Amino acid sequence: MSGGDFADFLRILKEKNDITDVIGSYVKLERRGYSYWACCPFHHEKTPSFVVNAADRYYHCFGCGKSGDVITFVKEYENVDFRQAVEILAARAGLEVPAADDRSAEEAAEKKKKRDKLLLLLRDAARFYLNNLYSGRAGPHTDYAAKRGLLPSTMKKFGLGASLDYGGLPAYLLAQGYTPEECVESGACVRTDEGRLIDAQGERLIIPIINNLDEVIAFGGRVLVPTDRAKYKNTRETMLFNKSKNLFNINLVKKEKRAGGIPSLIMVEGYMDTISLYQAGFRNVVASMGTSLTKEQARLCKRYTDTVYISYDGDFAGQKANLRGLDILKEEGLKVRVVPLPEGLDPDDVVRRQGEEGYRKCLDEAMPLIDFRILASQRKYDLADPYEKREFVGEALSIVKEAESETEREELLRRISERSGVSYSALQRDLDAVTREKKEVDRPAPAPAREESADGEKKAARFVLACCLLSKPFAADCDLAACDFSDEEHRTVAEYILRGRREGSVRPGGLFEIMSPDGELSEILNLDFGDNLEGEAAERYFKDSLLAMERRSLSARISKERERYEESTMQEERREILLRINEYTKKLNGLRHKGGRL
Repeated sequence: MSGGDFADFLRILKEKNDITDVIGSYVKLERRGYSYWACCPFHHEKTPSFVVNAADRYYHCFGCGKSGDVITFVKEYENVDFRQAVEILAARAGLEVPAADDRSAEEAAEKKKKRDKLLLLLRDAARFYLNNLYSGRAGPHTDYAAKRGLLPSTMKKFGLGASLDYGGLPAYLLAQGYTPEECVESGACVRTDEGRLIDAQGERLIIPIINNLDEVIAFGGRVLVPTDRAKYKNTRETMLFNKSKNLFNINLVKKEKRAGGIPSLIMVEGYMDTISLYQAGFRNVVASMGTSLTKEQARLCKRYTDTVYISYDGDFAGQKANLRGLDILKEEGLKVRVVPLPEGLDPDDVVRRQGEEGYRKCLDEAMPLIDFRILASQRKYDLADPYEKREFVGEALSIVKEAESETEREELLRRISERSGVSYSALQRDLDAVTREKKEVDRPAPAPAREESADGEKKAARFVLACCLLSKPFAADCDLAACDFSDEEHRTVAEYILRGRREGSVRPGGLFEIMSPDGELSEILNLDFGDNLEGEAAERYFKDSLLAMERRSLSARISKERERYEESTMQEERREILLRINEYTKKLNGLRHKGGRL
């Protein structure tokens, strides 16, 4: 289909998927006048700053800046690509997504067809494993589950299953009409060196890995008897499964959030830790599946909460790689607390030995990441040895200098003093020296005066565009065509407003179809918060902003003409340039006596 036809389809799709109905099915909306408000689903907050504009069919968060139309919302919330978001909304409205005739669209359609087929295959494989578990032939699997204290209800909740041998799954899948290539591409099966198709998780307890769309995308397998093989085995990476971009149990966490919200996430390493904690009543638990944490996983966490409790095993403090991984969570704006566990025990061990209360006590003792890093550093050294004690103090001070407040630094220094026997005053002097040294290295060069001017110009342009885009009465006669916008995104918004005025309606939501919802568009929409664009003060600021933009535009023209004057060698041309400079200078002087300054 042509691009125009697909654009028409998207228009119909948005009309049939009322944005308030769609977003209201994910989060609770509260009507205030002509808008709907909620706590933002993309970052954790207690006071609602997320608004849905029903008339113009867009949403915007004044807290984190996320904004977009109904397609963007589903794309962001469900963590899917544009095409998948369109398909979700099309299914909701009972529409069929039209086929496209260009090559890239055909490739996308072919990719979707393959993805859908592999998802069906994995769903059938999960059912096959589930039936095996309750067939009466999976004694070792049910015995192992009972030994781990798993209740039948918990096993059903997680869809646990059993692989009885290496040949049963491939034979079943082939009988269902799947090709050998599809069995391998899904990751459910592998080929032996002789080319025989076998179950990739043969003879293991099967744990389905389900994404946030409730799709089975992979399997984890646990051996049942002592062996030299790895205890746990994941499906290899496929077009459906990338371990670094997923979290185990995110599907059930999503349901918990929809049911009533979650204050935090508990991050564990493995499947059994997750299942045991969930069974014990900790429903906000996810697993990183043994991998070092990634930015994608951190961002996935941030969609559900702003606080993550790291609950790895009792030897975790000595694992430098994992400690570095926790900084990724912090970099993404998450509050990180580390749960101390008894040496050598993992969360599953604690729950089975000490029950829910025992693990909750560990949670209550969780410490901020910076405190835990100091503790981990201490465990590496023998503080009775003077040399190792000095090593510990140096490493600990390098951690303390990253503290976010003086109060936190003081508290940490007192703790280091108690553990090392070094006086607080000596530690403070050493920390001051380290901090001064760091500041000398990191001190940025002073910004040129032009940057402040450019920043002021940007603020003025945003305010003018916000008032025009949101049709404020005092901006109705503003001639945007005469405004000189230096920012390309600002020019795009201005052109959109001018086009809308010619057509009789300026609809802010339409901008999401032609430009990114992030960046300058988000900054412009941020100005609609509270009374920023209302009243006499806003009208005065609007006029001042226009004057400031015109002054800066004239200043830029004068600078450019002066450069031309210096470069020109022709007397006549130089006279013409001087005339323009004089003309611009007169206008600029006139504007300096008119209106306020920004």
